[in-house]
Amino acid sequence: MPRFEDAHRKAVMNEQITGAQSLIRALECAGVDTVFGIPGGAILPAYDPLLDSQQIRHILVRHEQGAGHAAEGYAQATGRVGVCLATSGPGATNLVTPLANAHMDSVPVVAVTGQVPSGAIGSDAFQEADIRGITMPITKHSYLVTDAADIPRTIAEAFHIASTGRPGPVLVDIAKDALQARTTFDYPATVSLPGYRPVTKPHGKQIREAARLMGKAERPVLYVGGGVIKANAAAELEQLADLSQIPVVTTLMARGALPDSHPSHLGMPGMHGSVAAVAALQRADLIVSLGARFDDRVTGRLDTFAPEAKVVHADIDPAEISKNRLADVPIVGDCREIIVELVAALREDRASEADVNAAGHTVDPAGGRASAWAAWARGLAERYPLGYEIPDDGSLSPQLVIERIAAAAGPEAVYVAGVGQHQMWASQFVPYERPRAWINSGGLGTMGYAVPAAMGAQVGEPGRTVWAIDGDGCFQMTNQELATCAIERIPIKVAVINNSALGMVRQWQTLFYEGRYSNTDLPSTRIPDFAKLAEAYGCVGLRCDKPDDVDSVVAQAMEITDRPVVVDFAVHRDAMVWPMVAAGTSNDDILVARDMAPAWDREEEGQ
Repeated sequence: MPRFEDAHRKAVMNEQITGAQSLIRALECAGVDTVFGIPGGAILPAYDPLLDSQQIRHILVRHEQGAGHAAEGYAQATGRVGVCLATSGPGATNLVTPLANAHMDSVPVVAVTGQVPSGAIGSDAFQEADIRGITMPITKHSYLVTDAADIPRTIAEAFHIASTGRPGPVLVDIAKDALQARTTFDYPATVSLPGYRPVTKPHGKQIREAARLMGKAERPVLYVGGGVIKANAAAELEQLADLSQIPVVTTLMARGALPDSHPSHLGMPGMHGSVAAVAALQRADLIVSLGARFDDRVTGRLDTFAPEAKVVHADIDPAEISKNRLADVPIVGDCREIIVELVAALREDRASEADVNAAGHTVDPAGGRASAWAAWARGLAERYPLGYEIPDDGSLSPQLVIERIAAAAGPEAVYVAGVGQHQMWASQFVPYERPRAWINSGGLGTMGYAVPAAMGAQVGEPGRTVWAIDGDGCFQMTNQELATCAIERIPIKVAVINNSALGMVRQWQTLFYEGRYSNTDLPSTRIPDFAKLAEAYGCVGLRCDKPDDVDSVVAQAMEITDRPVVVDFAVHRDAMVWPMVAAGTSNDDILVARDMAPAWDREEEGQ
C-alpha cells in the first residue's frame, strides 16, 4: 500500500491538522493521483487542502454521476482504485448509479462524500441524505465517519477493501464537523480487518479434481469471466489455453482476456454471443468457469443451460459459487493463482501419462474425442461467423463504422461503450487482443456510461487512444462531461452511432411487439445537432452519413490529439444485433437472423 516516506510520516504524526487535511494526506498515502468530483457545502472543507496537494489532480466534472463513471473508467483502464468526491444530499445520491454499476461489475472505486454535521444527522438538515444506508446494498462496504481521528484509518481500510478479494466500490461518508475538527494524522502502516480475509490460494484437492475432469472430458469449455482480467491473469489464461487446447469463450466483461486471434477462442457467449460460443457451452460435458458468475445473459433459460455439463466453478467470491448453477467442483481463490495451479496440475498429469505410455499402456481415452470436439467448435465458428448486412439504400451500416474505427485505432487503443445495440456491436466487431482494452457497463447496463468512463480511462492511460462508442440515446444522458474533457485537455474521441432511436428497445419492439414503436423514436431532425453541440462544448464536431466517407472522417478524428472529437455517424435505422437469444428462452433457440436458427448436429461432434 503506497504511503508517505517514514521520515515524512514521523514529521506529521503529531502535527495538529484539520480532519480535511488528514483526508487529503490519507488519499496521498493511498497513492491517489486523480480524483473526480464537484464541491459543495458538506465536502467544502476538504477542497481547501486539496488545492495544496502536489500529488492529487482534481478534475471538476459537470455532474456527480460523471465523477463516479470517470472513477470507474480510470479503474477499469489502469487496474488501480478510482476515486470520486461529492457533497451531501443530492451530490451523494447522484453517485448511486455509478456505485451500483461498479458493484455489479466488480470495479474498485472509493467514493468520499461529505455529510451534514454529526449533531444534525437524522434531523432532516439541509442537503441531508442517509447515503450510507442508501448505498449499503450496492457497495462492498460503507462507512460513516464522525470523528476526525478515524479518517486516515478509514481511508486505508476503504482502499484495502476496494482493491482486494472481489474488487468493488466502498463509500466513505464524513460528517462536516469531523472535517473541520483538529486532529493528529496517523496513517496505518498495515490494515487489520479480522472479519475480512479473502481466500486467494485455492485448495489443492479441488485443483487436482478439476485437472482430472479436464483430462477425461470429451467436450470441455473454458468459460472465462471478468474476474480473470481483475486478477491480471491474462498471460496465465493463455498458457492454460495453449496447454489444454480446450475451446475458450470470454464473456462481455472478459473481452480481451484471451486474444481474439487465439486459435482456441470462440468469442463471446450469451444473448448476443457467437454461435460457436453458445453452441459449445450448450453441448459441453465439462464447463470450467474462471471468474464468471453464470448470469442470465449468458445462460439464457437456466434450466436448459448446458444440460450435460459438469461444472468446475472458480471464483474469488464464495457467494457466487453455486448461486445460479450447482458446481461439481467449487474452487475459491484468486483466478491467477487458480490458473497457475491448474497449469501445474495438468503438466503433472501429462508427465504421468507420458510415463505410462512409455511402459506400453494406453492412456487419455478422451484425447481423440477432445481433439474432434475442438475441431467441431472451430468449424462452427467458420460456418457461422459474425457478420452484417449492407443496407440496400446506401445508408451507413453501424457495424461498418465500428470495424473501421477499430482498424484505424488498433488493438492498443481503449474502447468504451454505453449500453444497447452499439455496445453489442462494439463487443463483436472490434478485435480485442489485450485485457483492459474494452470497458463497458455489463451487469447494470447503465445508459450514459461511455463519455465519462472514457474520460476516466483517458486520464488513467494518457498515452493511449480512447474511443467512446456511444448511442444517440446514451450520449444525451451525460454529454455535459465533454466540457470537462475540453477544459482539462482530455482528448477522448466519441463515435455517436446515431440511428435516431433507442435502438435496442426498438429492436425488441420490432421482434416482440409487432413493430409498435412506443416512445423509442428520437427526432431525426438533428435535435440536437451533435456536431454543433460538440463545437459548443469546445470540442471538434464531425459528421458522416456515407459509407465512402467513413475512413476519411475517422482518419481526421485520429489526427486530432489536443482536444476531444465527436463524430455523429448517421446510421441505418433498422440495423439489428445478431445473433440473438430472446430473453427467457433457451440458448438452443439462438437466431442468427430473424426466423433463422443455426443447426449443429451431434454427429458432427464425433459422438
